[in-house]
Order: sequence, then structure tokens, then C-alpha cells
Amino acid sequence: MKPEGTAVLERILGPKRAEIARMLAGPRVPPRRTPGGGVIEALRRSAGAPLRLIAEVKLRSPSAGELSSVLTPADRALRYAAAGATMISVLTDKPFFGGSYDALAACRDALDAALGAARPRLLCKEFILHPIQLARAQDAGADAALLIARIVSPEDLALLAAEARTLGIEPFIEVATEAELDAAEAAGARLIGVNARDLDTLVMDPERAARVLARIREGVVRVHLSGLGSPEAVARVAEGPADAALIGEALMRQDDPTELLSAMVRAAGGG
Repeated sequence: MKPEGTAVLERILGPKRAEIARMLAGPRVPPRRTPGGGVIEALRRSAGAPLRLIAEVKLRSPSAGELSSVLTPADRALRYAAAGATMISVLTDKPFFGGSYDALAACRDALDAALGAARPRLLCKEFILHPIQLARAQDAGADAALLIARIVSPEDLALLAAEARTLGIEPFIEVATEAELDAAEAAGARLIGVNARDLDTLVMDPERAARVLARIREGVVRVHLSGLGSPEAVARVAEGPADAALIGEALMRQDDPTELLSAMVRAAGGG
């Protein structure tokens, strides 16, 4: 069973359940793309190495409203890759974020054509409640898929993580609290992101995020999520225990994100 929802999440999850029902009613097709693997190796930060950066593709959000759509998702992904992103996160929710699995697939195809195996890894960022969404992520070419601990029970989180691994997709488990961290670790997560934004209220709480991030056990790849809008903010995260950080709205406000992301990569210690 799903835990009791709250206002912001329930506005998103209601349509998501209807979307899943449509997926289940439609034809099943074999996946056209396969995950590339290597997610943990790409994001793990060795001693003295730069913070890895995950750059996000999303056209709008409940917190930011409309964002730049000058570049197509595929063109933006190529700009992110050229500027030094280690991973590219692609929103696939349409009603609230303007995304789609087709956008994710277009990013994968463009990156494969331009860079081959050297491309950044791709994260399917979605509100995943059912394994069929993981199958769609696999078909679109995702290497990792976001699993949000808050929107499923600990038991379902473990089942979804196991299904993702069966498909060759790395489960990227998002948490915000110590209790959610416990559920992620019980699910065998090797990759955990701590969201500084509370998904229920959209309020930022970097102190809480830092506390939870510090609690993640040794050996798990740690990712700081949300709230980084400048190279200076990235540099502060780079001084801590995180292996990687996700940059979203700051880049999506730029019609061409190259200059800002390049500055963030330098601030992360990347030259």
C-alpha cells in the first residue's frame, strides 16, 4: 500500500495512477534500447576527485513554473554533455513537468550518435509506482531510474528496486528523511539522493538534507538533490561528503546552459 499522500504529491500522483492504468491497458512491446550500465562507476567520487554533476532536462515544474524550451531535450542533452555533465536527468512526467519517455529516448539516441559509449549516463526521473514504468524507462534507454521513497511503501520500494536491477537499470532512490533513508538502505540501494526540497510542501531545508546525507552508509553513492543555483553553491557541496549533485532549475532557466554548467563543473573541482 502507498503511504498517506499530501497536497502537492497527491496532485501529481492522481494523474500518474491514471497514466499507469492506460499503460497497462495498452500493447506490450519489446524494449528498443538497452541500459548502458556503469552508473555507479561514473558517479562514485574518489578522494580528491571533483564532485560529479547531474544536469536536468525539464520544461516546467510546480515550484518554478515554465522553464526554457528554446532547445529540444536532445539538443540540451548534447550541450550538457559538452559542458561536462556526468549524468543527464530527464523528466518523463508530462502534466506537471512537460516531459515524456519520447524525450528521454531522443536524448539517448542523440548522445549515442555523438558520443557512443563515452556518453553521460541517463536517469529517467519519474514518479514510479509500478514496474511498467520501469519497462518504459528501459525502452527509452535509461541507465538509471528514480524511485522516490516517500510515494511507496518500504516493501514496494524494495520490489521496484529489484525489478529495476532485473531490467539492467540502476535504482536511484530519493529520500528526504532518516526513515526514508532506512527504507532505501533496506532495499539495497547503491545510489541514494537526498532532496533538499520537501516534496510535500516544496520548502527547501538544506540543513536537514546535509544531516541525512551524512548518515548514508559508507560505500553508497551519495547525491545532493535540489537548490543549487550557482557555482558557489556547487563549491560548498563539493566540500562535503556527496559524490554528486543534481542541477535542475538553474540550468533550465538558461536558453543555452553551456556557460553556467561549465562554471559549475569548474566549481565542482573539474578544472
